[in-house]
Amino acid sequence: MKAKSIPKGWVVKQLGDIVDFLDGKRRPVKDSDRAKMKGDYPYYGASGIVDYVNDYLFDEDLVLLGEDGENILSRNCRLAFKVSGKVWVNNHAHVLKPREGIHIDFLTEYLESIDYAQYNTGTAQPKLNQKVCSTIPVHLPEYEEQTAIAAALSDAAALITTLDRLIAKKRDIKQGAMQELLTGKKRLPGFEGEWDDLNIAKDSVLKARIGWQGLTTAEYKESGDYYLVTGTDFLNGEIEWNNCFFVEKQRYLEDKNIQLKIGDVLLTKDGTIGKVAYVDKLLKPATLNSGIFVIRPKNERYNSLFLYYVLKSRIFYEFLSKLQAGSTISHLYQKDFVNFSFPVPTLPEQTAIAAILSDMDTEIAALEQKRHKALMIKEGMMQELLTGRARLV
Repeated sequence: MKAKSIPKGWVVKQLGDIVDFLDGKRRPVKDSDRAKMKGDYPYYGASGIVDYVNDYLFDEDLVLLGEDGENILSRNCRLAFKVSGKVWVNNHAHVLKPREGIHIDFLTEYLESIDYAQYNTGTAQPKLNQKVCSTIPVHLPEYEEQTAIAAALSDAAALITTLDRLIAKKRDIKQGAMQELLTGKKRLPGFEGEWDDLNIAKDSVLKARIGWQGLTTAEYKESGDYYLVTGTDFLNGEIEWNNCFFVEKQRYLEDKNIQLKIGDVLLTKDGTIGKVAYVDKLLKPATLNSGIFVIRPKNERYNSLFLYYVLKSRIFYEFLSKLQAGSTISHLYQKDFVNFSFPVPTLPEQTAIAAILSDMDTEIAALEQKRHKALMIKEGMMQELLTGRARLV
């Protein structure tokens, strides 16, 4: 966050002039002692709580600012956050105590809005040392306006927190439903009867790009008419089409078995094995790289969406765990699926179960979209309020 000019009534001060660094009081807990120190007090690191211990170092309102780690550059989570009450802090986060006239919530949001790449002093690993942090300029309005800005941003953050909790709750409900419905512990109204065993190797067609085709990354194109789907394009069980590369027409045509169809189930078989995606739409013709299986039912033996949820459940997780026991397996072979069998209901019941779980996913996706919009609104508010372009008092 950058301000082109200083609004009337604002001043610019260095961070070291408006906070006290309490870094000398922080202390890491040795991994060997962590088990002995299990307790009720939050143990904070660079990006939040990492454990709970039975003692504390601080007992007041403070701001923590991550000192090292990739989060400084990637910003995958908050880098500056407020802590209150009894806490322990390791040496991966600076501990800041705002001085008189500095609203702690305003300062927290201001520090969170900064691009810290410019303050990075690390080489092998990003790092914000105390000396550099002390020189960070902070644009400060009067305390009354700090308070108003903090309150407005707090309201926006509260909505995001509420949505986070609701999304987490819905995910937990869905996980419980998957465990019950996919194993027959709970039956849907109108369905009864015994379940039959399904074997993936026997009841499916599994195909992948075979080695002799020799597709290389040099052939990956930024644009084109034929998508190339890789395992890195999977996100929350869907294909991120805008993240995909493309290949020439001849590469798409050379293997009909891996030309994608709506309803295909995809499974990564190399590197990070076991990632799953379901093809619910095709924007253009698409094919696969060599790291993915496409799985299709034989003779309508099962509902593909039902299988997708099985592969996202404990049923498949436990199968992979047994397969990997005592080894560092990084590849799935077709022969591995000979031993992957599990009970399934009739096709109509499979379809009904898949529909229920799909509706849950749709509800979660809608909440995630709502959260994304709320986050964009808050970021817009930060740009306006923390630069003084919009004034509240």
